[in-house]
Order: sequence, then C-alpha cells, then structure tokens
Amino acid sequence: MFEERILIIAVKSNKQTEDRFQSSLEELISLGKTAGGTVEKVVTQKRNRIHPATYIGEGKIAEIKEVIDTEEIDLVISNDELSAGQMRNLTDYLGVRIIDRSQLILDIFAMRARTKEGKLQVELAQLEYMLPRLHGQGVAMSRLGGGIGTRGPGETKLESDRRHISRRIYDIKRRLKLVVNQRDQYRKRRKHNDVFQIAIVGYTNAGKSTLFNRLTKSDSLEENLLFATLDPLTRKISLPSGFELLITDTVGFLQELPTSLIASFRSTLEEVTESDFLLHVVDGSDPDQAQQQDTVNRLLEDLGAQNLPMLTLYNKKDLGTDDFFPMNHPYMRISAYDEDDINKVLKKIEKMLQEEWEDYKVVLNPENGRLINNLTTETIIKDKAFDEEKNSYVIRGFIRQDHSLTSLLKEQ
Repeated sequence: MFEERILIIAVKSNKQTEDRFQSSLEELISLGKTAGGTVEKVVTQKRNRIHPATYIGEGKIAEIKEVIDTEEIDLVISNDELSAGQMRNLTDYLGVRIIDRSQLILDIFAMRARTKEGKLQVELAQLEYMLPRLHGQGVAMSRLGGGIGTRGPGETKLESDRRHISRRIYDIKRRLKLVVNQRDQYRKRRKHNDVFQIAIVGYTNAGKSTLFNRLTKSDSLEENLLFATLDPLTRKISLPSGFELLITDTVGFLQELPTSLIASFRSTLEEVTESDFLLHVVDGSDPDQAQQQDTVNRLLEDLGAQNLPMLTLYNKKDLGTDDFFPMNHPYMRISAYDEDDINKVLKKIEKMLQEEWEDYKVVLNPENGRLINNLTTETIIKDKAFDEEKNSYVIRGFIRQDHSLTSLLKEQ
C-alpha cells in the first residue's frame, strides 16, 4: 500500500512549554501514522506569534520548500489550525497539498467511523470545518488523487457553493437529532429499569478497547493506533457477587480536539455523562501521561462528568517504570492482558460501590424467588444464608440509594 511521505511544520510560541510542544509533535507523528503516512521530517520555528499570512516565517518557507523537493514530500501537515488565507498562501508557495492538525484528526475519524451515526457526525464536523475555508482551498479543493485529508464528504459536496453545504449541514443535524432522541429514549428506559452503567474513558491508545474486550470477553477492534474505537460499544457484564451492569467503551480523548468535532460528537460522549461510574484508563508507560490525564480530566469537566465516581487504571504496567507516581486516586496498576488484574479490577469496582451504597439486611421466604433473583443481579450481595428453622433466606448486601427495590426491601 502506498504511504504518503509527510512533512510536519510547527510553530512554538513563548506561552508553550517545551514539554507540551514536544508532546504535541509526537502526537501529530502518531496521527500521521494512523492516517496511513510516514513522517519524513519535522520543521519547527520559535515565534512570538503565528505569522498571519503564512503561519511560519518567510525564511523557514524557503527551507521547507527545499525539504519538500529533496525528500519528495507528498503532504505537509501543520501542527496548528490554519486559516483560509494561510492555507492558500502556503499551497501557492510550496506547491504540495497542505492540511492542518484538525483536518488530519477529522480524516482519521472519517476512516474509522463504522455506524451510520458516526459517519454523519464526521461529515458534519468536516463540512463545518470546511465552510469558512472555502475560498482558501484553491487547488486543494479539487482533491485530485485523494490521500490523507481527503476522506469524508465527496468532491461534488465540497466543490459546490455555500448554500449546498449549508443545506447539507442542516439535513445532517436534522437526521442526527432523530438519532439523539432515539438514544435518549433508550437511556430513559435503562434508567427506568435501574440499569447501572460504567463508561471506560481515557486518552486515545491507552488500552481502553483491550480492557473492554477482557472485561466483556468480546473482540472489538484493538489496534496500536490512535482512535481505534470511534463508535461507542456497550455490553453487559457481572461483578463477582452476581451484580449485573452495562459497560461502554468510548472514543479516545485527545488534546486540542477540533472544536467542530467536540460539538458533533457530544451526543456520543453523552454516554459518559449518563454513566454511574467511570473507569479512567491511562497508559502508565507513556512519558506524557500527566499531560494526557489533565486533558481527560478537562474534557470530563466540559461534559459535566467530573463528579462521577471514578477508578483510574494505570495500564501497561509491564512496560512502565519503577518510579511510578499516581496523579489520580483511587487507582490500580494493571495490565489489561493479565487475567488476575482483570478480576482485581472487578473486585475493586465492587468494593468502591459498597462504600457508596446503603447496606441492607432482609429475611425472605423461598417463594420470594423473583425478588431473591432481582437482589442477586441488581444489588451487591455480601452474604446469603438459609435458616432451616425459619425456612427463610437471610440476605445481607448493598443497594443504590435511588433503586426501586429499596422500597420493596422496607416492606419485607
């Protein structure tokens, strides 16, 4: 398969720390690989502010042009979002296709989207990104030859006038609204049925899908690439006591996600806000894990999910270093491939829920089989004994404060 040869250009402002700047470059290199290219060279420049006309200084442009010719570069990717004018000017100067970080991320999302809703959301984000930049596209708008940054809406959509694109945006929003309403109904039904929900969150490529597959014994997509999961998956699992819950794998978080993408994927991320408990998976072997945890915590705040009970799982402990220092508590160090660790995670979740929930004790006759079964799957039973003299079960356990069984237990 043909791999496009990529050149990355980046401006480091005085406000940015060296660590933050380097981590954004590393991430952009990974994104380029995920999109199917190879980064041949990175050209950086320190500036007080980004050049309004060309993003990078004129002296650097000559250097970049030289690299493009000697390295036979197919595509230039900018580390920051480019305006229509900057994109047009750089294309004119350099004579190759230019995209920015946001376009690259949107392109990967277009490649990864599997469901109808996912595809619509990506197209909406791409169209909203393109609309204000229509005049700046120039040669790039023709999309000749395809390649990274050209997936998603077809040529005719992007080459037609603003009215056509605006109409398409309106149409997609209308269709997505129907999907969101359907999901709302589904959520309300789950809440009505007292279904407990856990969402797996974390930075992209932290190992969320691997953990999800091990917990649910399923085989969703697992790849060492950014955004391996795009459309949320939900499965039912049981904790050691028999308590049943739903667990959802969500799209990976990333620093500096395009704003149009956050907006259009808000409905997907609402799975997080509707959850009762979060598993925050961190790549414990990544040198930039502190920055990644900050990004996830900030996005959770944006979603209004920062106060949900959360267990942080520092994954890939086999690749990590000994001088480990956890940022978040409570936490566990695990390897998602270790069966013992997966069992420990389930026990830890159960222990944390017991600390949050109310304890109960109830005496039930054997003919109350349905209620006994409901207690097994919808509460955490710690002790269940049969009293032969009284011909009854004595059950002790923990239950959520707002659970519908609470009133039933009080009647017993």
